[in-house]
Amino acid sequence: MSISGDQNNPYGQPQPHPYGQVPAPQNPVPAQQNPYAQQAPPQGPAGGYGYPASGAPAAPGAPDGAGSGTSGWLWAIGGTVAASAIWGSVLFATGGFSSEPSPDLAGYGYTSDLCADTSMTPFENADFKTKANTGTASKSANPQHSGAQQTSLDTMWCNVSLEKENASSSDYSSTWLYNTATLHKKTDPGPEFADTYRSYEKQDASVGYRVEAVPGIGDEAFLVTRKDDGSTSSGSYVILGVRDGWMTYQSTWSSYASSRSSTKQPTADEVATMLKNSATDTLKRLQNSRSR
Repeated sequence: MSISGDQNNPYGQPQPHPYGQVPAPQNPVPAQQNPYAQQAPPQGPAGGYGYPASGAPAAPGAPDGAGSGTSGWLWAIGGTVAASAIWGSVLFATGGFSSEPSPDLAGYGYTSDLCADTSMTPFENADFKTKANTGTASKSANPQHSGAQQTSLDTMWCNVSLEKENASSSDYSSTWLYNTATLHKKTDPGPEFADTYRSYEKQDASVGYRVEAVPGIGDEAFLVTRKDDGSTSSGSYVILGVRDGWMTYQSTWSSYASSRSSTKQPTADEVATMLKNSATDTLKRLQNSRSR
């Protein structure tokens, strides 16, 4: 599993979450031949094999020539098999025999512009603003967003470069907010979700992380915080992951400021609070969104 962030530059621009990857589509399962597609036995001459002799009373509701006794049972079985074949064909056609689970999207909808639904109020209250565009090319636009609707996944992401209000041009700092949302339409992400974030604590690397469960957001949520290494730089790297039904959401904060910077960077705890407040509002908006 890939881990967000570059180990050599842990404060660099975050990378898309593994849930944003789209698996190769599977070959469709061919329709199976109906094993019950048998026909009721045809009527034969009176007194023939499997039919009553002339004069035998017909079973109530049975076609002419189908009498009581052994032949009555054969007619009943044949009719039952034929009815089962018809009903089985209907179930196959409508997916009644499908073992594929139904996705629980918890009311969330797809949007092609996740940035429009991302709540920026908590960051603005902390004196951060969206950094002005540095050019006219689409690759230099800020914020940037994209999305894709596919058979198994609907994916959305938003990338925003932030800066402190009234920051001087001589301050060297970099702050990124990267959000992703994924609607899982074929596979339940629940069984693997917790381990995806708990794995940060298992890394055998120079950079350590603290992982803690976050109550009150979705079905389950986890906060991943990079442990400061005591260097001369100031910054933080914090991830909030949320699962609600078969929807997964991740918000990543990456900031860095040189020791000569005059702007004060928020602590990891302050960033965590901003991410949680933003996610709570953003997810409410996504539940009310429609394809657009």
